Amino acid sequence: MPRRNSPRSDNLRRAIAQEAARVMAEHGIQDFRTAKRKAAERFGVTEEGVLPSNTEVEASLGEYQRLFAAGTHDATLRSKRSVALRAMRSLAAFSPRLVGPVLAGTATEHNDVQLHLFTDQPEAVALNLLDRGVEHDVGEHRLRLDAERYQLFPSVQFEIDSHMIDATVFPVDGIRQAPISPVDGRPMRRADAAELAALLDEARRDEAHIPRT
Repeated sequence: MPRRNSPRSDNLRRAIAQEAARVMAEHGIQDFRTAKRKAAERFGVTEEGVLPSNTEVEASLGEYQRLFAAGTHDATLRSKRSVALRAMRSLAAFSPRLVGPVLAGTATEHNDVQLHLFTDQPEAVALNLLDRGVEHDVGEHRLRLDAERYQLFPSVQFEIDSHMIDATVFPVDGIRQAPISPVDGRPMRRADAAELAALLDEARRDEAHIPRT
């Protein structure tokens, strides 16, 4: 029979999740493990088994934003999604997909816009930016593909209206299987430009109190 946590343990776990969410929202920490460790230190907790999951922290982050930063969070999210759409349309040749906190709706002002691009010639992305006079940096991201495999992928970073775009470049067939999310251990959710535009339209209707058709 599975062992049940005590009410005290559950309350402590919830408190750590809420504190980790506050740390992420207010201090710009984006790594879940780091945020949980800082939160645990505040409560004097050293036992790993008491720590909440990343999914619990993400849920607490969404709750924190609704309770304490609703207006500013909505504006931040709208701004980042609008910039993401502009970037995706400018990189349409690479079948861009939005991923991460900007798509999930939990992005803080500190989160970059994360994109996945697809081409069998990674250098083509940098050349595209170069041809358009867009300053950029190149690098690599180490992503988890499944329970046992990690792989390095090329990346490019550039800015649009002071928002950092961080794009990971996959082979064309990489569009069929997303890497593993650090939040819930499942394949990352991806959205194309049409889906993102629909999210922005939905948010505008909600703000204007226009009924959905």
